[in-house]
Amino acid sequence: MEIKKSPIVTLENYSRLFMLLGLTLSMLIVYVGLEHKTADTVNSFYNSFSYSNADLEAENIPITKPPEVTPPPEPQQPQSIMDKIEIVKNEKKIVETVLKSTEIDERAAIYVKDNRLTSEIVEIIDKEEVIEDVPFAIIEESPVFPGCVGSKEDKKLCFSEKVSAHVHKHFNSELAQELGLSPGKQRIFVIFTVNKNGNITDVMARAPHKSLEKEAIRVIEMLPVMSPGKQRNRPVGVKYSLPITFNVE
Repeated sequence: MEIKKSPIVTLENYSRLFMLLGLTLSMLIVYVGLEHKTADTVNSFYNSFSYSNADLEAENIPITKPPEVTPPPEPQQPQSIMDKIEIVKNEKKIVETVLKSTEIDERAAIYVKDNRLTSEIVEIIDKEEVIEDVPFAIIEESPVFPGCVGSKEDKKLCFSEKVSAHVHKHFNSELAQELGLSPGKQRIFVIFTVNKNGNITDVMARAPHKSLEKEAIRVIEMLPVMSPGKQRNRPVGVKYSLPITFNVE
């Protein structure tokens, strides 16, 4: 015969209930313990930063006041001064002053005499314009060789022909052979001026030998006096160049 336990007496049926009650009680104890420690920690934290009135009074913090700004003085108004006009009787005689013109005459010459500056009217004569010698190729009116007539161009051509004929007639062509120059063509360059009086001046020559140069100068200086050349209807010097060519056999 089996022995049966009463369900009321059997404690195994209440094991779950006991376990839940134990867990609840444990959690309650832990919660109460945590709350107690947290409150003490917070109070100690705030107490560490608390100040008493005595501490604040001990720190004497100076109070700085801003500097006082003195306002600028008000500008003084200028006092009005009334001009007094006095009426003076004019009893003096007025002497009229004649103003002379200070313009200088174009003919006036100013010079210093005995350390004094004076001026006198001196008529200035215009200086004659100096015209330099003009080359024969561009002269308006060429020098006129004696015997040349006709137009300006005719006289110019006649001048060249007459000078060449004069040199051919008077030049000593045998001088080159006497000097022993090499056979062949020899050339002498001559330049001279017919001045504004018609005379022959400034004769220069260039040749293979000094003797030929002297001979060429001698012949040119034998030219006759001519009518001077003209530029703008005024006598001027005229430069003329002449090459003298001859053969040495």
